[in-house]
Amino acid sequence: MSGAHDMAVLNFAHPGKGRKRAQSTPKGRQVDPVARAEILALLGDGSRERDHLIEHLHLIQDRYHQISAAHLAALADEMKLAFAEVFETATFYAHFDVVKEGDPAIPPLTIRVCDSLSCMMAGGEALLGALKAGVGPGVRVVRAPCVGRCDSAPAVEVGHHFIDHADAAKVYAAIAAKDTHPHLPATIDYDAYVAAGGYQLLRRLREGTLSDETVLDTLDKAGLRGLGGAGFPAGRKWRSVRGEPGPRLMAINGDEGEPGTFKDRYYLESDPHRFLEGMLIGAHIVEAEAVYIYLRDEYPAARDILLREMARLPAGGPEIILRRGAGAYICGEESSLLESLEGKRGLPRHKPPFPYQVGLFGTPTLINNVETVWWVRDIIEKGATWWSSHGRNGRQGLRTFSVSGRVRQPGIKVTPAGVTIRELIDEFCGGMAEGHTFRAYLPGGASGGILPAAMDDIPLDFGTLEKYGCFIGSAAVVVLSHKDDLKAAALNLMRFFEDESCGQCTPCRSGTEKAVKLMERDVWDKALLGELADVMRDASICGLGQAAPNPLVCVMKYFPEEFA
Repeated sequence: MSGAHDMAVLNFAHPGKGRKRAQSTPKGRQVDPVARAEILALLGDGSRERDHLIEHLHLIQDRYHQISAAHLAALADEMKLAFAEVFETATFYAHFDVVKEGDPAIPPLTIRVCDSLSCMMAGGEALLGALKAGVGPGVRVVRAPCVGRCDSAPAVEVGHHFIDHADAAKVYAAIAAKDTHPHLPATIDYDAYVAAGGYQLLRRLREGTLSDETVLDTLDKAGLRGLGGAGFPAGRKWRSVRGEPGPRLMAINGDEGEPGTFKDRYYLESDPHRFLEGMLIGAHIVEAEAVYIYLRDEYPAARDILLREMARLPAGGPEIILRRGAGAYICGEESSLLESLEGKRGLPRHKPPFPYQVGLFGTPTLINNVETVWWVRDIIEKGATWWSSHGRNGRQGLRTFSVSGRVRQPGIKVTPAGVTIRELIDEFCGGMAEGHTFRAYLPGGASGGILPAAMDDIPLDFGTLEKYGCFIGSAAVVVLSHKDDLKAAALNLMRFFEDESCGQCTPCRSGTEKAVKLMERDVWDKALLGELADVMRDASICGLGQAAPNPLVCVMKYFPEEFA
């Protein structure tokens, strides 16, 4: 060893000898005192548990219109979490504007312009460009994925106020008037709901005059299925959770982010107590100690309505916790939803175990969609025969379709299960829009595939579309006409999946990105795209990557004229 190296070793081993040690300083990111005070003021006496992290990030975003590194560090310190944990969670969600050190501040007002398929068809892209060029200082204009207002496209969100059938003049007027808060629609409130017989069913159940087994038997006989997309029999799911050892929890999936879907928003805004009563009936059956409602952040009016109406519920029953999503489509997948409820990134879990076995906080958890529990009261009061008496073409029950695109009367359509697209358009939507000829349709939202108008006699229901490479999913129907470019429509949908991929698995993360690049070419390499679609379907962890190729494959299969 050299003498210099000997001395370095000596000084390290014997700090009291040799050169004088430099004064030590704290390691890691230091918490700014001002930021700490601001975080303490925001959090107040709220919980510091990990599952509140996303709620606390919302507090910062709402107050400061952005989230600085200083605030992240102060929040991490207060919640006893690593800065990296807080940073990775905040940057995972689209509605958190994390400003890194040295970056310019975010303007105080953000305008989000939906660019998903229905809004694209209604001129959303041109509106986005016009607004970017026309707004003044202090305003930021960004593109946004589906915001659940497809029937009134194009949709624009100014702050938290949505403008339907938006144009530049309406947006400028909202900015000038500082109209940035949600507008609450007319709602059946607690008094009106109770006056019409509401909560009597729940009361009977809690008193024991209506048995749990009667409720379960009725749901089984009616054949009510999960209406969020999976279609799993509701009664069987309740029995499965009920059969697991307690404690148990319940989670409501109100994160409908599928482009074309807006039915849950309609039910929550118009008749929230029918949803709440069905939810509480489910919680009673499985003996859930608490119910977590996960509501997508794009539904601020529904959130305000739920907070107002939940406060009026009589005492008793499980605790009800309302949580905000933060702009992540993947959190509509049930295990991603659970991760988000626990304050983490919404990455899908590997299965098994399934949520009914190991769910929220490691406990057996009943997960239902908003619409599924919304129908519970009607089915139990009117009977299984009433529900199953509806239907066409050999199907049973009722279906709620979210219809948008080239029809005269888009919107929510409650129809017999098994209607065909032709019946849906002609009988429930007033026919095709003026000047448009029916050419194609999406039977189940962005991931449900695209079928030609010639295939207009297929019953729209669970199990009827799969052999064609499609599915009904959440029953989001988008109607296209002879004036629409189907390759452009498929590209729009694939860009959505590219943006919304959580990035956990390579087949989805890289597959959607590669598919977009291939689909942007003037000439599609159909063989390569088909091979890529097979890999994504076979190897992706969750339904996002598995279903993302459906529109692409359908266009190549059913519309050869696009490639002539």
